[in-house]
Amino acid sequence: MTPVEFGILGCLLLLILLISSMPVAFVMAAVGGLGFALVVTPHASLSMISSEFYDIFSSYSLTVIPLFVFMGQIAFHAGISRRLFNAAYHWLGPLPGGLAMATVGACTAFGAICGSGPATAATMASVALPEMKRYKYDMELGSGTVAAGGSLGMLIPPSVVFIVYAIMTEQSVGKLFIAGIVPGLLIALLFCLAIYINCLRRPELGPSAPKTTWKEKFISLGGVTETIILFVLVMGGMFKGFFTPTEAAAVGAAGSLVIVALRRSLTFKALLKSIQETVRTSCMVIIIVAGATMFGRFLAITRIPFELAEWLVGLPLPGWIIMGFIILFYLVCGCFVDALALIILTIPIFSPVVSALHFDPIWFGVIIVVVTQMGVISPPVGVNVYVVSGMERDISLQTVFKGAMPFLLVLVISAVLLIMFPQLCLFLPEMVH
Repeated sequence: MTPVEFGILGCLLLLILLISSMPVAFVMAAVGGLGFALVVTPHASLSMISSEFYDIFSSYSLTVIPLFVFMGQIAFHAGISRRLFNAAYHWLGPLPGGLAMATVGACTAFGAICGSGPATAATMASVALPEMKRYKYDMELGSGTVAAGGSLGMLIPPSVVFIVYAIMTEQSVGKLFIAGIVPGLLIALLFCLAIYINCLRRPELGPSAPKTTWKEKFISLGGVTETIILFVLVMGGMFKGFFTPTEAAAVGAAGSLVIVALRRSLTFKALLKSIQETVRTSCMVIIIVAGATMFGRFLAITRIPFELAEWLVGLPLPGWIIMGFIILFYLVCGCFVDALALIILTIPIFSPVVSALHFDPIWFGVIIVVVTQMGVISPPVGVNVYVVSGMERDISLQTVFKGAMPFLLVLVISAVLLIMFPQLCLFLPEMVH
């Protein structure tokens, strides 16, 4: 058998094992190691596996993941998420659907110190859904808003998905972070617009909360102070070149500890819980990266990515149509495979294609994250939907999926806008550079 044939068989075996619900990281590592042994030699495969595991787990650049995750965990357990929601509630609550819009605003702000979509959804489910129930909100709207709003944690910097994409494609983490700001704010604004229009048409979906005075509004802004400080500290330091993304993550984690210590809002028990969740989440992400790296090494020696790139570039089609097929692939697969796993799995295949078609890799990274955002609220996998339903046992999966559908349409519109106007992603990194 030729190396390409081995590669195709390896991909088919990978899909079969993933469909059978086996752990993504171990499936990719096993198929990559076995395939490498068959194409090269078993001794070379064992050497590759040991070196890749060591390189990944000792990688300096990957320390950015646990540091940013820890910053988000500290923010959650110290009550920063509740203060963000309270501030958004005071400003947006009196509007039709105001609590739902406040949830989107709080998700956007919390995403700036969290970096994870499911974590943002879980946090806001515990904060926002009880308030929506108290004000008689329709739970389709409420749960759908939390699931969709949580997906903003994947796009608003610092994003774990961007970090992994940057490492795998050797792009600048800082540029990707900056590129995600405008699309993230645009999608948050469109989410709020969709909620407002729906609640104007059907006021029973999201009754207005009691009006608040201007004094109460401005006092509530004190709840966003910590988030602004951390965001400016991390992103501003990278903009100015004071420190690298890894150093920025360390500064952010240390800054979050200093802030909660000054406010005395974190107990020792909550600190231990933050550390435990950080270790669990970071190990999950890094082991997936290690497995995907081994599978990527196997694909590289079979030359499938390069053969595919040459074949796609050689098609008598404009580059934007080929890119459309790639985006459609991500949209469909995102409904079945976890977003991070999908990106890690496919980037070694499609990155050479994007380069050969002369598309900007920073723009492509943003587009892929937006498209995979759709997957986290789409059936049948929809990880954010499962998170919200798991946090509120009395809300069924069907209810959350149904409530998320209008936001899925908004994400489709957003992706189209970003494809039509790439500068929405690129003008800020170019300006900063």
